[in-house]
Amino acid sequence: MKIQFRDLWQIMDWEDITLTIYSKTGADVKRALAAHQRTLHDFMALISPAAQPYLEQIAQEAQRLTRKRFGHTVGFYAPLYLSNLCSNDCTYCGFSMSNRIKRKTLNAEEIDRECDALNAMGYEHLLLVTGEHQNKVGMDYFRHHLPSIRKKVSSLMMEVQPLSTENYAELKTLGLDGVMVYQETYNASTYQYHHLKGQKQDFFWRLETPERLGQAGIDKIGLGALIGLSKDWRTDCYFLATHLSFLQKHYWQSRYSISFPRLRPCAGGIEPASLMDDPQLVQLICAFRLFAPEVELSLSTRESPYFRDHVVPLAINSVSAGSKTQPGGYADKSKPELEQFSPHDNRSPQQVADALSAQGLQPVWKDWDSFLGRTTQHQ
Repeated sequence: MKIQFRDLWQIMDWEDITLTIYSKTGADVKRALAAHQRTLHDFMALISPAAQPYLEQIAQEAQRLTRKRFGHTVGFYAPLYLSNLCSNDCTYCGFSMSNRIKRKTLNAEEIDRECDALNAMGYEHLLLVTGEHQNKVGMDYFRHHLPSIRKKVSSLMMEVQPLSTENYAELKTLGLDGVMVYQETYNASTYQYHHLKGQKQDFFWRLETPERLGQAGIDKIGLGALIGLSKDWRTDCYFLATHLSFLQKHYWQSRYSISFPRLRPCAGGIEPASLMDDPQLVQLICAFRLFAPEVELSLSTRESPYFRDHVVPLAINSVSAGSKTQPGGYADKSKPELEQFSPHDNRSPQQVADALSAQGLQPVWKDWDSFLGRTTQHQ
């Protein structure tokens, strides 16, 4: 019987891993920096408090590896929020069913207007986002709308409720290229504390989603942990790195992406259980680049313009810009009462692109043609 990630997860002890990370020394960090191919033990050292004095060296190595693998290109994508309906109650999300906000699901005409507005900004890569509502924003909705959206873009990804392997395989035939599915936290008790109602309460259904994506042959699988949800971001991110390593070994045909969302203000939002300052986020991003040089690292508009302008050149090769986190936000402009969270970087896509170009980077608006079957980045 094929091993599943849950089998590995069940023998990983959260407290033991936390103690191991915090026991790492400067000598461990130096060994990790000197290694040609870095292990999970090296990753532990690179995200440990002991690595903070070595941040400049870690960042320089991350930048070197990023340039070697991705050149000077940075891909641009936009999230397209189709619906804020949700049948889950999660403490940290503005779309939670208990929040008294206006609910909206875009129809075909509204979706068309959103796509046209995004095309006018230059976008060819879209990430479709919905709240998790199987009945009203489920497979029937996706079957109806995906083909028409796909005709307007070069690449299409989704961040919606976890689906079955069969559903993902069907969506692939309709033009789906990738799926983002964040575990939020790998700590089961913390996970249960923050997921109060709905299908999202099922920890293992969510944990096993990337494996179902791999089985369905989805080209790109996006992973992430919501930083600040658990009491220790380092331990959560070690689990994330372990998850990535497992998937790369067992579903090597797919490509992978890592995102770094920190908790942002939203309706009914909570205070972070653990705080991560900006240097620590730089440390984490660069540690992932050293651990997985070929993986796409993505940074959203949750972060400030200053932070993004300084960190993207180090290790990031995918960004969103001009993001609206509510249904209809691009064509119908601001309806902030519908937002999932408040973006921090509110610059236009062109302003972000200009800022990166000024640093010698090349914004890429289109790097995919479906007939090629794979990404080709033009430099």
